Amino acid sequence: MAQEVTNFARFYALFNKLPYQGDREEFKRQIVLQYTWNRTDSLKEMTAKEYEVCCTALEKLSGQDEWRQKLREELRRKRSLCLNLMQKLGIDTSDWARINDFCNNPRISGKAFRQITVDELEELAVKLRSIQRKGGLKPKKEKQTINPVSVVSLIQIDPDAPAN
Repeated sequence: MAQEVTNFARFYALFNKLPYQGDREEFKRQIVLQYTWNRTDSLKEMTAKEYEVCCTALEKLSGQDEWRQKLREELRRKRSLCLNLMQKLGIDTSDWARINDFCNNPRISGKAFRQITVDELEELAVKLRSIQRKGGLKPKKEKQTINPVSVVSLIQIDPDAPAN
C-alpha cells in the first residue's frame, strides 16, 4: 500500500497542544489506533480520509476549530463591510473584476480583494470612509476630441471683404 499522507505537520501541531501525562508516543499510538479502527498504530499507514477525520477531531479537542471559525466569521464580516462601502462609492460589487481592479490600485490596497487580510481590510475600510467623506470617487475624464467638421463650419468667409 502506497503512503497516502506524507506531511504530518497538522497532526503534530494539534497533538502537541493536547494535555497528557505519561508517554507521549504511546498516546499518539492510541489516537492512531482509534481513528484507523485498530488497523494500524502508525501515522504513515493511515489513509487520507482517516488522517482528515483524526485531525478534525484533534482540532475540536484542542479548540482550534472554534478559533478558525471565529477568524473566518471576522473575515467575512469585514469583507462585507468593505464591499458595502465600495457599493456606496459607486463601484459595481456584483462584478469581481471591477472590485479587484479597484483594490489593485496602489493607493487603495495594491492587491486583489481575496488576498487582503483582516488587518488590511480594516485599513481599507478607513480609506473607503475617507474617500466617501471627501466627496466620493471622481469620474474619469473622457478625452475631448474636436470634430473637424465643426471647426470648418465655424469659419465664415465674407464674400464682400476686400482681397489682399
